[in-house]
Amino acid sequence: MEVERDESEYVLVARKAGFGLPTSCPSCLPVYIYLRLSKVPFDLRFNLVHPDSDQIPYVECGAYVVYNNEKGGVIEGLKRDRIVDLDAGLPSQTIPEWLSTKAMITSWLADAVMYELWLGSDLNTAYKIYYSDLPWPIGKIIHFKQTLQAKQVLGINKGNAERREAEIYRRATMAYEALSTLLGEQKFFLENRPTSLDAVFLGHALFTLHVLPETSELRRTLLEHSNLLRYSENLKMEFLDVDTSSSSLPQTPSDPSSSSAPRKPPSRWRTKPQSKPKKEKTKEEKTLRRRAKYFLATQLIAVLIFFSLMTSSDAEDGGDDLDYDD
Repeated sequence: MEVERDESEYVLVARKAGFGLPTSCPSCLPVYIYLRLSKVPFDLRFNLVHPDSDQIPYVECGAYVVYNNEKGGVIEGLKRDRIVDLDAGLPSQTIPEWLSTKAMITSWLADAVMYELWLGSDLNTAYKIYYSDLPWPIGKIIHFKQTLQAKQVLGINKGNAERREAEIYRRATMAYEALSTLLGEQKFFLENRPTSLDAVFLGHALFTLHVLPETSELRRTLLEHSNLLRYSENLKMEFLDVDTSSSSLPQTPSDPSSSSAPRKPPSRWRTKPQSKPKKEKTKEEKTLRRRAKYFLATQLIAVLIFFSLMTSSDAEDGGDDLDYDD
């Protein structure tokens, strides 16, 4: 399917900015970088309502939209639909190396990031990225859900936790060594030009260096490879055009459908202008708002009861307890 749209209509919906990056989400950052490497003009907007949705990030353009949970994710969707393809024209002899290296990043390194975010000792990072803007009970539910999911994906239980942790970090170490060898002193990994491999790794590297805490084992391992550090910081300065201060990034207002513009937006990065001042609500609108709050409260209570019953059921069945939850 080929979509014919004005490039200026493209919108990337991601999780909020933070840590000196345009988005602090490990899934959103590679997509943002892919669009920047492609030099495609796009708007960046934040979704604060559903921070745990597997559809985020997504790119939309009029009636067209490609979600993160579609086959291959957003980047492969943009390539498949002929929107933008950084990998077009790669020599056939480089394809096996390109495929295996990219798979290593999206599996071994992605697993290490998931482990540190949801099962590591420092849980503040996940809180700041995903649910710091939400009420405390909802944040606890999201944390519980994501921790349980991370254990399932990584195959971790009470009996093998230490062994799986060592295996995850061993694979991450091997991945960094292979990437360092492949990169050498080049500007890009392949053919002296940006590809989706650069977008995927650069997103991972910037997240690891700028978002994960100094105590992170993954961050410490990455810091051992000076050429990967130079690569990451050089491309960040050239393509991301962001500052370490929050004032140069799009802000996250209370309205999740809009974001205020930075002081000096990059030439190919536009953000939605600030929303207009709110007008005074009518009596009918106030009534609907009260009903909506009542509905959300009942739904929250139902979810809490559900998780309480599920936890009790797991305990009776002799299932693994959540040793990693705070």
